[in-house]
Amino acid sequence: MTAPAPADPFVRRTRALALATLLALIGLGLAWELVLAPTGSGTLALKVIPLALGVAGLLRHRLYTFRWLALLVWIYFAEGVVRAWSEHGWGRALALAEVALSLVLFTASTAYIRHRLRSTPAPSPAPGAAA
Repeated sequence: MTAPAPADPFVRRTRALALATLLALIGLGLAWELVLAPTGSGTLALKVIPLALGVAGLLRHRLYTFRWLALLVWIYFAEGVVRAWSEHGWGRALALAEVALSLVLFTASTAYIRHRLRSTPAPSPAPGAAA
């Protein structure tokens, strides 16, 4: 599938929202585990590596990246819910921020995917194919 025409404002807006939210989620994960509420040696900061792998695909309008990111983000949503339930104070606020960012990223990614699939013309049947 080819990248959409950059003139499509909906595609530009949803990609920008998804990219901004992805970067915010990466920043939150790093800040949370390394500075704001560290839980140990900082090895939990490695959890942002799968998110970081999606940045290049979002910049290139890769539909495949939007698809797997929409599935991956549920892991971060679940972590945020569990930690919001179990932590208090600053940790709970960070967990709720992770939940909110995960939901926005999922919504932006699915809106992008749906729009791209609707705007892509259906392939024509091969000549001589039985109907």
